[in-house]
Amino acid sequence: MVRRQQQADRAVRPRLRSPGTPPIPREVQHRFWVEIATGLLPEEAAARVGVSQPVGGRWFHNAGGMPPFDLSKPPSGRYLSFREREEIAILNAQAVGVREIAR
Repeated sequence: MVRRQQQADRAVRPRLRSPGTPPIPREVQHRFWVEIATGLLPEEAAARVGVSQPVGGRWFHNAGGMPPFDLSKPPSGRYLSFREREEIAILNAQAVGVREIAR
């Protein structure tokens, strides 16, 4: 009886997880660490850059109190911003060619 129940439990589809909130941009994280470098507490720095206090505390704790990147230079711009991604998606939906989008 127990074995049959275990098999039935495995046949049930697992619950879908929530995708959560969208990630916070790197620029905001960079500004947070700049505020930390000026001597603010994580909660104060989080309020200054516009994120919740638990998020700021989590960033500080997960990084061990040290910024995960060099503060002397701004983010490289290597990655596309949300606005740029949106623009590419719109052009792609309008059947614009890849080369034209790149230009």
